[in-house]
Amino acid sequence: MSLVPFEFKGAFVRVVTDEHGEPWFVAKDVCELLGYANPSDAVGRHCKGVVKRYPLETGGGVQEVRVLSEGDTLRLIVNSTMPAAQEFESWVFDEVLPTIRKTGSYQRPMTPGEQLLAQAQAVISIERQQAEQQVALERIETRVASVEQVRYLDSRPAGFESMTTIRERISLRHGIPPWVINAVMRDVPGAPLPFAMVRSKHADDGAQPYPIWPTADITRRFDRFAAECTFVTAERATHPDIQQGRFKLRQRSPA
Repeated sequence: MSLVPFEFKGAFVRVVTDEHGEPWFVAKDVCELLGYANPSDAVGRHCKGVVKRYPLETGGGVQEVRVLSEGDTLRLIVNSTMPAAQEFESWVFDEVLPTIRKTGSYQRPMTPGEQLLAQAQAVISIERQQAEQQVALERIETRVASVEQVRYLDSRPAGFESMTTIRERISLRHGIPPWVINAVMRDVPGAPLPFAMVRSKHADDGAQPYPIWPTADITRRFDRFAAECTFVTAERATHPDIQQGRFKLRQRSPA
């Protein structure tokens, strides 16, 4: 549940939105705004809904306050003698409630200054996304150009390994899970390009060529990656290029 205060003609009325998106008005705030001298008496005489309370931080600590459904709020409005009651009713049911239904909370209209700031922030966000997309596109173009020039071999030479072998070996060497190995090999900045593609001996059966990398280069790449990691627990670490968060990594004993 969330609590949102909103303003009507200088007075604040707090609304609690429950887990189903239903709004509940703080009874004391509604009664005071509508001119009821005794909120408890007004609620007892006019409200017929189920009694619902919400823990609210007050000057005297946390207290369970009565909150009202839309129906009970309307009952207090129609029984109020305050001149502003009708205007308050229109504002609640034509503006506040439709907004809560749509967004899950009430957002007051922005001032001209806030609108300009929001527009500027939107422009900055779009420009940042465009810059990131351009960098990603240039990286893809570089990798495509390299792939177009890749050599094809009939067999895997000594000192080279496939992706399957890399996953197994690096997992044993550093304890890194396969998904992190995949990210280091394919997604993060400086991901190593394949040395060549090896034609499968079963190509006639539909098997595809597979890439290979120099074993020594991959060892250095992952040793450097492990050294750049920061341990957050004895067995979990993070790395600036791995956005998914912490992952398993074995701490290497000092030489």
